[in-house]
Amino acid sequence: MVSMNASSSLTSQHQTLRTQLQQLEAEMRTANLWSAAPPSEEAMASTMPFMYDTLKIEEWLQWVFLPRLHALIDGGLALPGECSVQPLAEHEWTQRVVAKHGA
Repeated sequence: MVSMNASSSLTSQHQTLRTQLQQLEAEMRTANLWSAAPPSEEAMASTMPFMYDTLKIEEWLQWVFLPRLHALIDGGLALPGECSVQPLAEHEWTQRVVAKHGA
């Protein structure tokens, strides 16, 4: 019985995350941050965290983060316990606002 409750909770968690991922994609599309063309194989081969040396944050979100999380959800697999994307995304957006409007 305990495993059924854990499974039901996991399903709810998966659905909540899927909804949030869909919202993220919609926001990226609205902001014109969604690309029809994938990054090069070389760019995708980066071993740096978030591939920050070869991809913009929105490219990493679109081509790495979203597909990986959708694959976990589709497979009914365990989701990561932590996610440290927010600090990087906030840093990137802050840098863009400063560059756009001047320091």
